[in-house]
Amino acid sequence: MFLGTYSPRLDEKGRLILPAKYREELAEGLVLTRGQERCLYVFSVREFERVHEQLRAAPLSSKQARDYIRVFLSGASDEVPDKQGRVTIPPPLREYAGLDRELAVIGAGTRAEIWDAQAWNEYLNEKEAVFSETEEEVVPGLF
Repeated sequence: MFLGTYSPRLDEKGRLILPAKYREELAEGLVLTRGQERCLYVFSVREFERVHEQLRAAPLSSKQARDYIRVFLSGASDEVPDKQGRVTIPPPLREYAGLDRELAVIGAGTRAEIWDAQAWNEYLNEKEAVFSETEEEVVPGLF
């Protein structure tokens, strides 16, 4: 499970050092792809295979499903971290997420997310207020 928030930097070659707590789960390989809110999703290979199976179950007759699958998979890049735990983020994905040198890598349970640090801080500032004011059940069965 991916948890926490980390603040790595992107080096001049477009690489980031994975948080130490994530390295074992991602050592055999990972998949980077476009995420919602202009971040990148980071999946272990095993988790990405599970997500892909769910996508395959979507009906081909659904235009919304086809559109989502195209955008999601066309941006996917499988990577293997080097011995120092560095992974290269391909230029199209860096551009999509607006990544500069300062990053935020957050745990989101079954995946990690990579954000431009400023974009993450703006998102978090906006959503923390909504989070603390939530009165109804957002996640069924939670609380």
